[in-house]
Amino acid sequence: QVQLVESGGGSVQSGGSLRLSCATSIASIYTYSYSYLCMIWYRQAPGKEREFVSSISTDGTTSYANSVKGRFTISRDNTKNTLSLQMDSLKPEDTAMYYCAAALRRVSRGVYYCPADFQYWGQGTQVTVSS
Repeated sequence: QVQLVESGGGSVQSGGSLRLSCATSIASIYTYSYSYLCMIWYRQAPGKEREFVSSISTDGTTSYANSVKGRFTISRDNTKNTLSLQMDSLKPEDTAMYYCAAALRRVSRGVYYCPADFQYWGQGTQVTVSS
């Protein structure tokens, strides 16, 4: 079992910053380590569909939604099994529940890649940005 626990959410004013964290624990029955996990942040605002925010692969390659590019920074610490999301210049439209998710990397013809489906999810942390 892989368990994810988000933290760091809260209420800030527009233009403020927050840093989200996602602590990951992996059951000892699994032979792989945190470094083998692809990690991703999603968010969901009330009445809206879940949307991609940012991802980081096992080799450190990052990706961002256009709406957060230049404001958010994703990072991972494989020594602490922790994923982070530094959010700066926050806007009211960033208000949402933020979820981290993980998936075991896959390999095809010797090349590692992250799958489209992420099977491990945290419970989420609320971010509220007021104008």
